[in-house]
Amino acid sequence: MKTKVLVIDDSALIRSLLSEIINSYPDMQVVATAPDPLIARDLIKLHNPDVLTLDIEMPKMDGLDFLERLMRLRPMPVVMVSTLTERGSEITMRALELGAVDFVTKPKLAIVDGIREYSDLIADKIRAASKAKIKATAAPSIELGKSNTPNTALKNQNLSNEKLIIIGASTGGTVAIKSFLTEMPSDCPGILITQHMPAGFTKSFANRLDSICEIHVKEAEDGDVIKPGHAYIAPGGMHMSVTRVGDNFCTKIDNNSPVNRHKPSVDVLFSSAAAVVGKNAIGIILTGMGKDGAVGMMHMKEAGAFNLAQNEETCVVYGMPKEAIAAGGVHQIAGIGDIPNLVISHLNRSGRASTN
Repeated sequence: MKTKVLVIDDSALIRSLLSEIINSYPDMQVVATAPDPLIARDLIKLHNPDVLTLDIEMPKMDGLDFLERLMRLRPMPVVMVSTLTERGSEITMRALELGAVDFVTKPKLAIVDGIREYSDLIADKIRAASKAKIKATAAPSIELGKSNTPNTALKNQNLSNEKLIIIGASTGGTVAIKSFLTEMPSDCPGILITQHMPAGFTKSFANRLDSICEIHVKEAEDGDVIKPGHAYIAPGGMHMSVTRVGDNFCTKIDNNSPVNRHKPSVDVLFSSAAAVVGKNAIGIILTGMGKDGAVGMMHMKEAGAFNLAQNEETCVVYGMPKEAIAAGGVHQIAGIGDIPNLVISHLNRSGRASTN
């Protein structure tokens, strides 16, 4: 059965192009298009689509207002269609917090070369969205961020200099990462994060997190010295790995070819952590479609790292964690709200073991 898609955009050209792209795939079909959310509201009732693509800036009602009402009253999978601007990226981050599954940037209509790659990206996002678990709430990040148990304090400060926390995520990952980072104490070990995201959006994502977390969060730059109490997010469209320079762990940013069709790739980060950090790494694989990270997490386990995977119940898309578990690279599976406490508890156990 085909995935039914409703396209909502005030641009007739964008509606036409998205319809042409989506209808070119045998497993999905545009059942209707709408120039604004008010018309879309009636079309949703008429066609009961599986996935919406939603523009952000539209007449009569903007995409964020519509999304917030939709997720409260009739939650369903939404892929945002965003403009690649600073303001557009900030609004897109807000849309993901409100419950949108993912986003794509608006296509450049004048560019014919590369349209196949862009088309595959849109199709992948729609497929992932069609499998997503959608919760009836306007603020899913608040629900996911609550731990079932009180946070444990980090008892051995020396561990923050020795250990690194290595995180990979894709679809639904922005909310899961926010949930994890907001629970981390300011003296936690340095954190490296690869979230599948295009260029132009990771800086806004990092800035948004930095404003609400106890730790400092930034978009990683090549050669950053990784410090306790800091998180470094791989820049969109670039790979990030960890290297050792003297006594310091540092970031390496490169523009090499995609791995597992992704750039940044979780496998690139995880494999570097296996080689450089070894038993001093804690690996975490979060919600996302596909298998990126499964091989790298297995390498981390073989190198002595302690690895966690988000459970199916709290994943938006249970793909990457499932593949990592199947590959045998995971020590423990947990809900996103419990992962921060498990990380701190593991660090404290490591500290006791090192003093015995």
